Amino acid sequence: MHIGRQALYDAQGHVAAYELLFRDSPHAMEAAARDSAATSQVIVEAFTAFGIEELVGDKRCFINLTREFLVGELPLPFEPGAVGLEILPEVDIDDELVAAAAALTESGHRLAIDGYTGDPAGARLLPHVHYVKIDMLAGDRQRIRGLIDQCRRIPRIRLIAQRIETPELLDLAVRHDFQLFQGHALSRPHLVTTQALNPTRLARVRLLTELAAEDVDLDRAVATIERDPALAVRILRGVNAASHGLKQPVSSIFQAVVLLGVPQVRQWATLMMVADLADGDESVLTDAVVRARMCQTVAERRGAGAGPTAFTVGLLSAIGDLLGGPVGTLTDQLPLTPEVAEAVVHGTGDLGDVLRDVRTYQRGGPADLHGDLLAALSWTNGSLSEPSLQ
Repeated sequence: MHIGRQALYDAQGHVAAYELLFRDSPHAMEAAARDSAATSQVIVEAFTAFGIEELVGDKRCFINLTREFLVGELPLPFEPGAVGLEILPEVDIDDELVAAAAALTESGHRLAIDGYTGDPAGARLLPHVHYVKIDMLAGDRQRIRGLIDQCRRIPRIRLIAQRIETPELLDLAVRHDFQLFQGHALSRPHLVTTQALNPTRLARVRLLTELAAEDVDLDRAVATIERDPALAVRILRGVNAASHGLKQPVSSIFQAVVLLGVPQVRQWATLMMVADLADGDESVLTDAVVRARMCQTVAERRGAGAGPTAFTVGLLSAIGDLLGGPVGTLTDQLPLTPEVAEAVVHGTGDLGDVLRDVRTYQRGGPADLHGDLLAALSWTNGSLSEPSLQ
């Protein structure tokens, strides 16, 4: 997932805020869209994939909003004051929008006008905003001076000089006592990227942790499967595969899970989860599943804990590696026992010892797990030969 982030600076040259921008690829230099879908993606990813504190720290952030968000047709899923709401230049300003801006400000939100030109429609918003962005390339110095004077009639408005492309424009903005400064002469938008579990992936990981419990709650597991159409279809197809050609009618997902058995349901969910994360890379997929299976076989051989629990520990560590971030970010989202979470994150306990030995062996270390590796490879190759994992 990708977000563009451009800094806004104060008069002392310190970063004071960030503007968050839509980016749809790791190579995008500018937004490919400025519609409601783009805004929705920025909001969702900033707050749920990256984490707003990780993204901007203690600084304010600004997000461009379309009309639908401003007038309440689409929700703002954060507390008032958490984000500066930028009103895009292309938003039509009419009575409804002015009333919506007044209501948002009254509720505690902080609004900004992007690219203010001084037109009568835009001027109607001035009593209801806290920030006004003035484009330093949008006119001569006399025109810019006029916009500044107009905004300063409302004391609470803070002025942001945008599109500062040269040192001369920065000097001009400083002389006019702008409070915030933004533009390529200061810094260009920086692409920030993270790996994250989308809702379907997260649901599958949660299902795996539920199926690894000693006392499986089938009702809850079935409810998770029913919310994942691709997995539900796989489970239903798996019933016929397990019956060796004999048609086995079922009337519900619950019945299919009972007929198929928890171990095989866990196997399908595992393969679909890791295949999705591996993005078609068979070697990555194999390595992840081998680690999980090796943890299970080593734990069972040593008597270090339940095999399915060790499988989950190995699987979560492999998923953490695939996501590329702190594995604690993943485990915090899952209903794990303290034993499992500590083993995955800190490598503690008997299961942590198993995981550490398996990882050491996979990296060429001296641990004597060759027999466990061969068994895990045999199991994994047989599992991955099943068709249609996605």
